[in-house]
Amino acid sequence: MSVSETQKSRSTAKVMNRSALTRRLVAKLKNDEAVIGGIGNSNFDLWASGQRPQNFYMLGSMGLASSIALGVAVAQPKRQVFALDGDGSILMQLGSFGTVATVAPDNLCIVIWDNSLYQITGSQKTLTSTGVDLVGVAQGAGLMQSDWAQDEEHFDALVEKALHTDGPRLIGVRIDGEKPAGTTERDPVKIRLNFMNGLGA
Repeated sequence: MSVSETQKSRSTAKVMNRSALTRRLVAKLKNDEAVIGGIGNSNFDLWASGQRPQNFYMLGSMGLASSIALGVAVAQPKRQVFALDGDGSILMQLGSFGTVATVAPDNLCIVIWDNSLYQITGSQKTLTSTGVDLVGVAQGAGLMQSDWAQDEEHFDALVEKALHTDGPRLIGVRIDGEKPAGTTERDPVKIRLNFMNGLGA
């Protein structure tokens, strides 16, 4: 896919709701898949979708959801791993794309929720509001199986591909500015221990 096709794909993507799509993703999980929720609204919606011991809810460490997910994917190659992160967080750690592409774990999928805002800190605009295309950046870094979800059904199909075919994969999703469906319980020790137990560590 060329850069122009990627940009067109972003421009034609439907603006959807992060909370609803998080619930759709979680509903597809059946085999102890690990899910790393990035800081703020990404993990708030993951929490609200139903707590699982295989979920990790980041508190701080902005931009490192993909890196943490990569570590889990490498350590447990038989477990499918998802990273859920916002555009602002991804923009802080673009180098993670190249690292994921180089390591190339076939069990990792990164989902980017892109509303062009640092929503949790006051809705300041991110660089995606000026034309930065994170799927195009990911492809340029070597993550060739990167796509913009065009609507809810296409999102479902991309998640199914991540669950049943080799990766790594990246799904870009344009989302609205709605508030998250809940707020994560902010107990870092409990979150860590629950996740370690969920992974059998």
